[in-house]
Amino acid sequence: MIATALPGDWLGYIAATLTTAAFVPQALKTLRSRDTRALSLGMYLIFTVGIAFWLGYGLVLGSWPIILSNSLTLILAGIILVLKLRHG
Repeated sequence: MIATALPGDWLGYIAATLTTAAFVPQALKTLRSRDTRALSLGMYLIFTVGIAFWLGYGLVLGSWPIILSNSLTLILAGIILVLKLRHG
């Protein structure tokens, strides 16, 4: 899959890696502490739905950088959203 990527796809892979990796510390902190008071429910609802649409867009295009990064980000955002809903 990656071996057959177009040269321009590498920009997508780098961008996807960086933006997804940026989300990991917040997800880990939230998972460890279960403290979601400072997180905006509205923001996470909108963000999670937006990520789901980005994933759908990536699937339509068959773009692996979009598919991979948004799959992982959707999981992380979904976990945080569930914790926010449970722990307020």
